[in-house]
Amino acid sequence: MRLELTDDERTIDEVFGGFFRNECPPSVVRTAEPLGFDPGLWARLAATGAPAMGLPEASGGGGASLTDLAIVAEQVGRAIAPVPFVEHAVATRLLDRFGAVTDALRDGDAIATLAVRPAAAGATWSLVPAGAVAGTVVGLVGDDLVVVTSPAPGAAPRNHAAMPLADRSPAGGTVLASGADALAAFAVARAEWQTLTAAALVGITRSALTLALTYVQERHQFDRPIGSFQAIQQQLADIPIALEGATLVAAKAAWASDAGAPSVVDVADCDITDFVTLAAMAFLYTSDVAAMATDRALHAHGGYGFSEEYDIQLYYRRARGWALVAGDPSLECRSLADTMFGPVGSEA
Repeated sequence: MRLELTDDERTIDEVFGGFFRNECPPSVVRTAEPLGFDPGLWARLAATGAPAMGLPEASGGGGASLTDLAIVAEQVGRAIAPVPFVEHAVATRLLDRFGAVTDALRDGDAIATLAVRPAAAGATWSLVPAGAVAGTVVGLVGDDLVVVTSPAPGAAPRNHAAMPLADRSPAGGTVLASGADALAAFAVARAEWQTLTAAALVGITRSALTLALTYVQERHQFDRPIGSFQAIQQQLADIPIALEGATLVAAKAAWASDAGAPSVVDVADCDITDFVTLAAMAFLYTSDVAAMATDRALHAHGGYGFSEEYDIQLYYRRARGWALVAGDPSLECRSLADTMFGPVGSEA
């Protein structure tokens, strides 16, 4: 696995880093609340070709790898940008496997998303990420992979992270695949969503650390910057180490997808190359790291950290909300444990 960015990857990082720094200051994030979507920012992002960059060149896309998309997702997380880049990228890649991507989706004139929580037959998809703003939703209904296009509700239940969530109905949708083929395609798409969300959570962690370090150097008590106090240093000292681990596991998940690595899950030899397993590991670990980092960064701000005028609270809320979109993390932990160690009660 390669750890250094290639020249092309470094260019992607610089281009989208500059885009979000210029186009998405914290004021844009605040203005987009409570829905959590800025159509103007999405239109400007679409003008860069981002909505189609993850599609194969043969389908009119940019041919970007999952690693490339993860680089963009990290920049989305750094800016906590109110755009459904992750959801749209994953959904269009899934739809492309079945030749179901429209020109509007490719250009970003329409938005697609993945219902990460499967629905039973006759039920609705619950709390779909970007479901409040996406006209196209794809997900599992029983053992069928279904895509449905219907007007986006444009409203979301109030939630801690100001995410454009919504329940969506699969009624009247088109079945793309059934049985094992549907389950396999959905598993890959969900793993891609976990990987890109993990990259975005890495971005949140980086920004939280930057905000904390800036504040503790500027804030003075007893004629000294509070960052010189050991109690403050101890709060922040562990974040860079955890951040490096989060960066590594998110990058390894993307690498496993791009490299077509063999599906190895060998805990005894610490050899795990299975993409779906690594994606779950990355999602869970980066969720914990982002929560820890934003918590400590917020407390480094003292009482100001809880004030709406300070940016750290924006990151604090999203670090927790983004990690809950797929449901209770403890259930994901149990599923991952079953994959790695076998179900409870099974023979070792």
